[in-house]
Amino acid sequence: MLAAREVAQLYQTDFVRNARAVAALWAVCTLCFAVLEVVVLIEPAWVRSRGGPGPAGGFGLFEACLETEWLPECRGSLASLSPVPSFKTAAIFVCMALVLVLASVCCCFGLYRCCSPATVYKVCAWLQFSAASCQALGCVIFPSGWETPEVRELCGPRAGSYSLGRCVIHWAFVLAVLGILDALVLSVLAFVLANRQDTLLPEDFESCGKSEYRRPGAECGQPAIHAPDTGI
Repeated sequence: MLAAREVAQLYQTDFVRNARAVAALWAVCTLCFAVLEVVVLIEPAWVRSRGGPGPAGGFGLFEACLETEWLPECRGSLASLSPVPSFKTAAIFVCMALVLVLASVCCCFGLYRCCSPATVYKVCAWLQFSAASCQALGCVIFPSGWETPEVRELCGPRAGSYSLGRCVIHWAFVLAVLGILDALVLSVLAFVLANRQDTLLPEDFESCGKSEYRRPGAECGQPAIHAPDTGI
């Protein structure tokens, strides 16, 4: 078993302190990404008309809004994914991305007490990578529905698949694309944190449960050393 002095030195390394700070930053960014996904899904600001002849307004994955003298008139609901049914597939992929991100948030706080930090990081990393893939598919599929009558009513007769006519990409679409990059960065960071967690102890030590390790040949249940907690 490691001497108490050696364990104390292990806990006091700059690496452990930095890992804790990076893990906290990763957790905060994961929560922010979950909020961003909700905004991206519900906002009808993926595409907006540039003005000029014709109605002014914008639309998102399931809602279209026309500007009036008072308040915008919006049509559509998340349950029916109308009035633009051609965006249903894109909306489903974005919903899947949101579910995966929320699952990664639950894993951060739910699995941390029953699994090792490295395992939690790896599970969250795969969930966030899957969320980025679903979000990317949603963003790629979304422009294929721009040839529908609902879109041409707002963007003009020249609107078609991957062509917006007199409309332009609006801020919600930009946030969705940034969300893809954010999820990829978070997943890579989680994989790095998981690998760093595994290297905090010498290679000849084996896992004996949550944050507990033993020398080869020793039995679990005997006095074990604990890995430094670099988790959230």
